[in-house]
Amino acid sequence: MLISGYDALLSDLDGVVYAGNGAIPKAIEALNGLNEYSVALAYVTNNASRSPKAVAAHLSELGAPASASQVFGSADAGAELLAQKLPLGSKVLVVGSAYLRDCVTSYGMELASSHLDSPAGVIQGFDPSIGWKDLAEAAFAINRGAVWVATNTDQTIPRAEGIAPGNGMLVAAVQAATTTKPFVAGKPEPLLFQRAAESFESNRPLVVGDRLDTDILGGNNAGFATVLVLTGVDTPATALAARTAERPDYLIADLSGLYEPYPVIQVTGFGIRCGTAIASVAGETITITGDENDINAWRAACAAWWLSHPNADEATSPLTVFTQTVGSKS
Repeated sequence: MLISGYDALLSDLDGVVYAGNGAIPKAIEALNGLNEYSVALAYVTNNASRSPKAVAAHLSELGAPASASQVFGSADAGAELLAQKLPLGSKVLVVGSAYLRDCVTSYGMELASSHLDSPAGVIQGFDPSIGWKDLAEAAFAINRGAVWVATNTDQTIPRAEGIAPGNGMLVAAVQAATTTKPFVAGKPEPLLFQRAAESFESNRPLVVGDRLDTDILGGNNAGFATVLVLTGVDTPATALAARTAERPDYLIADLSGLYEPYPVIQVTGFGIRCGTAIASVAGETITITGDENDINAWRAACAAWWLSHPNADEATSPLTVFTQTVGSKS
């Protein structure tokens, strides 16, 4: 099974374990099964709106194994990054949650109430209560020279109702008003993954996430094995088109796939085989002999396209042609 050989699972939360307040099907059972195989569990999240204690409490309510020491979030990482760039006692304007403000003060910085306090730094993290006035205050301070740190730049966030705008969209609004790019603390930077692995003394961690541009890129940046789970933002089609830096090592439908044998990808004279599916590339077209609803067909397609385009600096969507055959798995 896929999880064999790994000593820790570094799991994203939104879109992997839960969407909004509700658990994603099969996720809780999968997480509870890790202990049987002596696999440590850490949660690595870009969500900066809640403390590790609050996140762990939510996970426990859902039935997942969790303690605050297992949660590694971007709020603390963002505050630490800002503290490295500013003198002790500097005033900081916080655009984000109460917990993010607590993180800032824990690193010896003072809170500014507005740009009129002449803050030396601005830190921006997601919080549902953020409005235009908050973004404007950040822009005013940054345009006056304040150092700007964003906890993360996720463009979207999975909710129970669907996909909603994430912190990256709010950061983009401030960036448009300042023509300045923030320093980013969370994923896809490798720091959170490295800290989680070090905390559990993991020698061979596996990173699982639903986003190519944060989870998979961040795990790859850290030098760890990565698996894209198809319960959140990204899809088999976006994985296929991914640039090289964002390509996962594995592709699974949900977290129960961690306990399934991962099929061998075979190079044949007819193309790349995965299960009963075969994919071949001709120019900008991939022909897949298999069912579009079979994940093995997409695994074969990804392997074939990536093999023929090993060094892609930009996402490129090929034309995909599926030819279903008798015996294909749906």
